[in-house]
Amino acid sequence: MDDPRTGPSPTLRDVATEAGVSAATASRALNGSTRNVSAEKVALVLQAATKLGYAPNLSAQAIARGSTETVALIVHDIADPYFSSIAAGAIDGAEAAGLTVTMAVTGRSPERELEIVSTLRGHRPHAIILAGSRVGDDQTALADELRTYEAAGGRVAVVSQPGLPYGTVTVDNRRGAEDLAAALLAQGYRRFAVLRGPGPHRTSHDRAEGFRAGLARAKIDLAPGMVVETDFTEDGGHAAMTDLLGRGLAGVELVFAVNDVMAVGAVRALRDAGLVPGTDLAVAGFDDISAATDVAPALTTVGVPTHAMGRRAIDLALTGTDKGEVVRLPTNVILRDSTPPRDTGPARR
Repeated sequence: MDDPRTGPSPTLRDVATEAGVSAATASRALNGSTRNVSAEKVALVLQAATKLGYAPNLSAQAIARGSTETVALIVHDIADPYFSSIAAGAIDGAEAAGLTVTMAVTGRSPERELEIVSTLRGHRPHAIILAGSRVGDDQTALADELRTYEAAGGRVAVVSQPGLPYGTVTVDNRRGAEDLAAALLAQGYRRFAVLRGPGPHRTSHDRAEGFRAGLARAKIDLAPGMVVETDFTEDGGHAAMTDLLGRGLAGVELVFAVNDVMAVGAVRALRDAGLVPGTDLAVAGFDDISAATDVAPALTTVGVPTHAMGRRAIDLALTGTDKGEVVRLPTNVILRDSTPPRDTGPARR
């Protein structure tokens, strides 16, 4: 829009004329592309733009380039500290690359995730990051939608289990749970229950099965009815623990919840029932969210480098050359007061 005080706004052609270059060269220099543009000409164009007070049309640039200067991050639940930490890492990585992160939430719905990706294609973000466990095995529709976006110049990375044909940042959930089981056995625990998420949820499945496999190595099995399926939330953990207490624990010494949010809900249920977590019943989780040390007693868990996962996903989307690259980050068992050592003497046999 023209400013009546100063006359018509300068155009791209004005900048090109002032710099003594073609309009195409001026456009490439101002858009950040140095293809076929020397450093000297870039400097001349930038000086001319500053002198004339030229402001580029960002919307037109986005259409011309096929993308905006944004990264779209799609997560299951931003209220879950696991995802908020991934988001913080992605934001740090995007800012370092001069990009801005926008966010969308699926509510753990594959249908909603597909709908969001389809909508985002029209907004042309520079990259799309999918963060969250795959639910179910059929990813055909989602993969097709992402391929269409990629064909238009977009970039994709995933924070989840391997499966989609894009750079993926992951951890070995099964191995982490096996390591936790081994550490708890070494603490003297022998009778366990597991709180897990809905059946199709792959992260929940891998963690529950890894924990079971770790116990099996010591020839210990979970008693019938001691695996409770519930929502992958704090309220889900509370409901599952309440259900266990109502049915009777049958000698269970420790409850493993497949994420820390559920474990916090389980601790709350124990207190509501007049029991002391860590004393009357031990509790362990998985993820090492910030709340794991805010509860009393502090929660035994498996540390997951969520912030690093978000940042690494940005790197994969922006610089990765191998679309099938899988980056596996390590987990570590963290023993805290919610699982104090038990007597392992003859009386425990």
